[in-house]
Amino acid sequence: MHFFDPYAGIACGGNSLILKTTNGGFIGIEPISNEIPGKYNLEQNYPNPFNPSTNIKFSIPKLAGVKLAVYDMLGREVEALVNQQLTPGTYEVSWNSAKFSSGIYFYRLYSGEINLIKK
Repeated sequence: MHFFDPYAGIACGGNSLILKTTNGGFIGIEPISNEIPGKYNLEQNYPNPFNPSTNIKFSIPKLAGVKLAVYDMLGREVEALVNQQLTPGTYEVSWNSAKFSSGIYFYRLYSGEINLIKK
């Protein structure tokens, strides 16, 4: 395991496993319900406004590749919070913005079928 700074690092394991982190290794995603939702949903983050962290809840109705990312006012991605295949359910992820400047951010839930954005 080697960290380049407090947030970015890599780890190598057996069977050619290589892991990379850009947030200190904190996964931050928690399934909060195994009940299968009827549709994709992206809820308003809370608390809002926040300083320095906030929680984002979302639901997916079927097995899907999902990306949840945070963007600045110019549309640049500042951090990907989730970028993986998820099973149906409701999830919650935390975002700590301590390393970013204060301001307005957008977050986007994207799958092959949907594109939901909140401020």
